[in-house]
Amino acid sequence: MKVSVVVCTYTMDRYDVFTEAVESALSQTYDPIEVVLVIDGNSEVYERAVADFGDCENVVIHDNEENRGISYSRTKGAKLASGEIVAFIDDDGVAEEDWIEKHVEMYEETDAVAVAGYVAPDWQTDKPDFFPDEFYWLVGCTERGFAEDGEEVRNGYGSNVSYERNAFLSVGGYDVNTGRKGDRHIQAHEAPVGIRLREKYGKGVVYVNDAVVHHKLFDYRGEFQWLVFRSFWQGFSKRVMELLYPGAQGNESAYLRDLFFTHLSSRARKTVFGPSLSQGKRIVAILTFTGAVGLGYLYGLVRRDVLREDVDEP
Repeated sequence: MKVSVVVCTYTMDRYDVFTEAVESALSQTYDPIEVVLVIDGNSEVYERAVADFGDCENVVIHDNEENRGISYSRTKGAKLASGEIVAFIDDDGVAEEDWIEKHVEMYEETDAVAVAGYVAPDWQTDKPDFFPDEFYWLVGCTERGFAEDGEEVRNGYGSNVSYERNAFLSVGGYDVNTGRKGDRHIQAHEAPVGIRLREKYGKGVVYVNDAVVHHKLFDYRGEFQWLVFRSFWQGFSKRVMELLYPGAQGNESAYLRDLFFTHLSSRARKTVFGPSLSQGKRIVAILTFTGAVGLGYLYGLVRRDVLREDVDEP
């Protein structure tokens, strides 16, 4: 089966890392493969991409007429693609060479309609000593306890996910109400696709631990203030999800149960019986980030006027 890898970008500031993502897609052991580059309304980036990759037979390059956001761009890439499977990687990700091979193996061995792999953190600076592994989802990486290999989940992470192309397009692709667009902070991006696939096909996303993409984490992603800000908008995004998809449930309750009764209690015991400043900092971070998520959700409850600006309610 042919696989199309979609890589989207929007600014020259990210061009160098974007190039690494594209080259990792072109270096896959799997064949046949094509790479679809979607530039989100930036002629300078488009011209540079054409100069660098335009001569490759298996590369398709498109520039949106204007900045339309990541959700629109990814869906556009899937429409331009010719593969039976469409895979997505962020412009700051680098895939291991057997990444697509591992995705395809899962499709061949099962009746999956979507597959998600492991997003490994690639810190471009020292990892902050306060950062808890349970919160890697805040920075787009696979967190501790996410899923077992072969387990079905609601959704994976955007830097390492693939879909049967026809199934993906049949449910409308990515919801343009979600995902990055300019300064908008609605972060629920992958979940709507997973929800709609389950509703239509009765299947979730299958997790494959050996399909690995390394996600670059730059300095700002390790700043405590930025992480609190991110947590707040994650909570707000959960409220948006409730409006867009009433009754749709994820694994948030199970995650919180494990967080407080397993991971947090384990860290507390290590702090008490083996004093560690870093463990103490991580406990504070867990409580702070969780509180910020809660505040963001409450903000979405009381500020319906803000939600109306960002969301076209069904």
